[in-house]
Amino acid sequence: MSASLSELDAALPGLTRKIRVLDALAWPDGIEEDFLAKWRAGRAQLPNVELRCRDHSTDIAALEDFIGRCDPGHPASNYLAMTARSYATAGRMLGAIGTPAFTQYSSALYRRPDFYYTNQKLSMLDAAHFFLKTTDALLGGARIPPTQADIPADVFADWIRPELDRFFGAGRITVILDSTLAAKAIAGASRIRLRASALFSELDKNQLLQHEAFVHVATAQNGALQPNLKSLGLGAPRTTQTQEGIATLAELFTGSMDINRLRRLALRVLAVQQALDGADFIQVFEGFLAGGQTQEESFRSTQRVFRGADLQGGSAFTKDAAYLTGLLGVHTLLRIAIRDNRPDLVGHLFAGRLSLGDTVRLAPLFESGWLQGPTYVPAWASDLRLLAANLAFSAFIARINLDALDLQVFMAFADEHESDASAQ
Repeated sequence: MSASLSELDAALPGLTRKIRVLDALAWPDGIEEDFLAKWRAGRAQLPNVELRCRDHSTDIAALEDFIGRCDPGHPASNYLAMTARSYATAGRMLGAIGTPAFTQYSSALYRRPDFYYTNQKLSMLDAAHFFLKTTDALLGGARIPPTQADIPADVFADWIRPELDRFFGAGRITVILDSTLAAKAIAGASRIRLRASALFSELDKNQLLQHEAFVHVATAQNGALQPNLKSLGLGAPRTTQTQEGIATLAELFTGSMDINRLRRLALRVLAVQQALDGADFIQVFEGFLAGGQTQEESFRSTQRVFRGADLQGGSAFTKDAAYLTGLLGVHTLLRIAIRDNRPDLVGHLFAGRLSLGDTVRLAPLFESGWLQGPTYVPAWASDLRLLAANLAFSAFIARINLDALDLQVFMAFADEHESDASAQ
């Protein structure tokens, strides 16, 4: 028998609290230094990482019982059930660390790069290859200066704190330094962690502010502020693709993504596929090096792919494929929303931690006022006039076939147009 929505909403956060994916997959200090020292000395060895399974059987059983109490016919209750189910899958994944089943559960949560979208006739692997091919010539031409990363983490923290205070209110969001992070930064509901050893660039400033703060923190805060469904603030694994998609799109729309950032995202997709296809840690590491990353960046990128997976290859933590998947998914949803006169869907994206499907399934609850719109919305998404213009232009420009053009053909077309104009 289904329980009341308020009871279910209040119970779910407690059932999920112990299932902390990134914390469970974190590597201990010193692994990077040891690996790079041996690699530079010409005697590379796989990192010595002890893979320990996490027993979440009790949590999974409680989540399964919770799902049985939900009403699948009610959009909010169904949301709670789907969220609980994704946490249960994550719990099973952590219980399978270091085994082939780890990859199966990871793929169920985040998809594989070679997942083929039949109605679009593409995969994220195709997208990654496209982005790398398109940017290879630019990067190889040495006409783009390298990005200088020389801002220490503590200095970066001092810069970002006032920015957070201006957007969220004084003291609402804290910034801490963490030596264990594989990423440069990770955002939670009320804090942002920075890797203590990281060096940041000027480009990192707005990129991390838009990505981590104005999307990840903002959506968690907005969800927690919901009067009737506070579980919208949970960072459930099922919302990862959409979250990373919004955050990556924010980088693009605010001019915060440079060529190296785009290539890093594409290289990670390729690396996940290489690991799944049997490449070991060293081979994937050398692939990142060949892609233009530094030794330190290459290690950390490879570490992201192999967290929880067998370092000898054949498996991977597939989360890094979710960035491009989410980017294309969110961009497509926004285009459909503008085309079909559904601007409300833009607000739904920011009203909590939702998946793309949730924005539509929960729409009746937003329309009735049972769910409220977001409190914190970044500037690029808050003015629908600007957003609509951006999306409409990108939708049309995608129809131009560049394969049929080169500079000579384009100039011939331009000269023909000028000749016609002068003849009038």
